[in-house]
Amino acid sequence: MTGGGRRFVLLDRDGTINAEVDHLAEPDQLVLIPGSAAAIRRFRDLGLGVVVVTNQAHVGRGLLAVEQLEQIHDRLRAMLAAEGASVDQILYCPHDPEQRCRCRKPASGMARDAADLFGFDPARAFVVGDHVADLGMGRAIGATTFLVLTGHGAQESERAGGLADHVVANLAAAADMIAGLVSGEPDDRGRAPLEEGTA
Repeated sequence: MTGGGRRFVLLDRDGTINAEVDHLAEPDQLVLIPGSAAAIRRFRDLGLGVVVVTNQAHVGRGLLAVEQLEQIHDRLRAMLAAEGASVDQILYCPHDPEQRCRCRKPASGMARDAADLFGFDPARAFVVGDHVADLGMGRAIGATTFLVLTGHGAQESERAGGLADHVVANLAAAADMIAGLVSGEPDDRGRAPLEEGTA
């Protein structure tokens, strides 16, 4: 499926938007990575939709209540709003990996649910995250993938292989490159823009 319509950025949460915290379970543990809110604001200025897609196995393991997760996401939205940024939706997979669900990244379920919800072509989306699983989800839907080196990204880069179309320092750097791609101009590394319909 190709063609026009609003394009979307699908963002991982921990290590991409907010700092990686082991077993994040409380809203006050959230700390935005510097520049991440500005990057999301820039996506908005470019006319792009933004959906957060996050694996939350602690819910399925009984270590995090859905109510707690919603409080965390409310806090995340408030922190972004304080810097003039917003997202269209936050989707999460609550399942333990052993459940082999359709939504846990690298499976494509959350990306396809987002596409159904907002009516966009997943193959024209941009997927940004700090894990190989994020890149795998992106590959599964034919999207353009970005590995950020924040969070676990530096460690994951060794095994990312060809799953990452671009490796960038952080979400702000991804926004710079995506701005170049959607405007049809070479990015700051001199790469030619992707042809319409291939991103």
